[in-house]
Amino acid sequence: MVSKDQRRRQLARDNYQKWQQRRADQRFRSRRRNLVIAAAVAVALVAGGVSWATISLVSGGDDANAEASATGSATASASASKVPDPCKKAEKGSPSKKQWSKEPALTVDAKGKYTATLETTCGKITIELDAAKAPHTVNSFAFLAGQGYFDHSKCHRLVTMGLYVLQCGDPTGTGSGGPGYTLKDENLKGAKYTAGTVAMANAGPNTGGSQFFISYENNELPASYTPFGKITSGLDVVKKIAQAGDQTGSGDGPPNATVVLNQVNVVKS
Repeated sequence: MVSKDQRRRQLARDNYQKWQQRRADQRFRSRRRNLVIAAAVAVALVAGGVSWATISLVSGGDDANAEASATGSATASASASKVPDPCKKAEKGSPSKKQWSKEPALTVDAKGKYTATLETTCGKITIELDAAKAPHTVNSFAFLAGQGYFDHSKCHRLVTMGLYVLQCGDPTGTGSGGPGYTLKDENLKGAKYTAGTVAMANAGPNTGGSQFFISYENNELPASYTPFGKITSGLDVVKKIAQAGDQTGSGDGPPNATVVLNQVNVVKS
């Protein structure tokens, strides 16, 4: 016969195991969200020929790493030398904590011309949005901008080695945040990530949310990230941020520049 103490101990063990499983599931989901640009392949020009540098990138938290395998690959320092901040102080305000259970209703005019303006601490960036080829993505971006979701959020990630992108759109600043819903991929056929391209970050197929990246140089990437806009002015601002480097000195980490989106607006013209 099982005593009350034995039943109590068994119940405690069962509850502990359930708690551990929930924690493991949460960590897995977090890692999934953090996988922003996975298995990106870049061509690196080296003396004597061309070598392939495969860079597996995750963003934020204990999972952060940047691994490059190529002829003569470099080992980056864990701490970067302090460089002058090329950006101004951010306007007063707090990042958004808003969440939504589903994608907003599609109200964007696929035949219309939309322009996004990123008022950043480092300068203004203007983006021509492609509503015709990425209507759901542009619709979501415009909705979030209208909700003030991007305002006062930091651009949390800069990659300067093998891949050349600035990543923004996460109010938590961790690389694992999002609006609460996901988007299906769009405009992938023949997608190119040339300098000035603005595309969605993701954790795999059809997992886009609010995070986006800006290519400030030409990038060789698989066609897996929805391109939804092109910078028409302000690419020099992004390059200025890139020149300041990242805080880890590894070529993949938070920017040394204090890049904050003071305000993001989308207008139809």
